[in-house]
Amino acid sequence: MNPFQILSKPVLSEKSTLVRENLKQYTFKVDLRATKDDVRKALESVYGVKTTKIQTLITRGKIVRKGNHVSMTSKTKKAVVTLVEGAKLPLFEDQ
Repeated sequence: MNPFQILSKPVLSEKSTLVRENLKQYTFKVDLRATKDDVRKALESVYGVKTTKIQTLITRGKIVRKGNHVSMTSKTKKAVVTLVEGAKLPLFEDQ
């Protein structure tokens, strides 16, 4: 898989910002089929940083109701990445 297909986009929420500032962990939305090793290789090839720990989680889709029509949003996968001491991602540091 292409590294840019694995790393969909960074998660920029209040909780991910607090985790990034306090614990130096970065959060990304990733492809559902990606493994921890795939995420590690994608980060090394795209950003050139080493990781120490990767945690992944899958969030289930939510139920959406519009009148009588009921459907579900698709599930997503996130990866919380801890980098080697002293490493930074320029994507987050420019903000």
